[in-house]
Amino acid sequence: MSAIKLVVFDIAGTTVRDNGNVAQAFLAAFRDFGFTIPPSEVKKVMGFRKIDAIALLLGKFAPEKKDDESLIDRIHTRFIDTMIAYYRDDSALAPMPHAEQLFASLQERGVKIALNTGFTRSITDTILHRLRWDDRSELIDKTICSDEVPHGRPHPDMIRSLIGDLGIASPGHVLKIGDTEVDVKEGRNAACGTVVSVTTGAYTREQLEAYHPDFIIDGLDELLPIIELASISKV
Repeated sequence: MSAIKLVVFDIAGTTVRDNGNVAQAFLAAFRDFGFTIPPSEVKKVMGFRKIDAIALLLGKFAPEKKDDESLIDRIHTRFIDTMIAYYRDDSALAPMPHAEQLFASLQERGVKIALNTGFTRSITDTILHRLRWDDRSELIDKTICSDEVPHGRPHPDMIRSLIGDLGIASPGHVLKIGDTEVDVKEGRNAACGTVVSVTTGAYTREQLEAYHPDFIIDGLDELLPIIELASISKV
């Protein structure tokens, strides 16, 4: 039996295709309220809870507005509405290659599958419904969103909640995988046994190397051998 008992997957850019639409919606939400944010700066906050990312960017580019909760809420609401419309209507929305096959293979090995995300529940449910993952309990054991815990990434709250809800004995039995810096930091802060980065989303291999995940892969088809290696090395 695998030493990995739970794999926590990020959503956009990791298990669901992201063609840059998340960043574009983020930029557009700021523009709608008169703020121009460099795309490179938005990339740095991908994976964060989005309301936290908005506050961070305002603090950097409009410090006089960093504590304006009303403005932060309005920008966040605009972002949510844009993303819900996008995920509801975009014909290109699809799982990442190998995602569903990987979920099934892990379930066959007795490994639980969880999704976690910097999105709100409203955005996440739109994605899950479009992909018909909302009624696929044989593939996905649990999904948790950043607005369902006290603190979003890089805090470990989402992973700790999943560990408790799914009955995992130790975070050492958890593998965390995502496509951003903050996914790596979340996995480390939760003391996950293995932290994996994937190059299919917001960050390149070279950018991910700076954060020292245990492994960097170019597609989900490369994950199963890592889990099998973890099982052998911990026997």
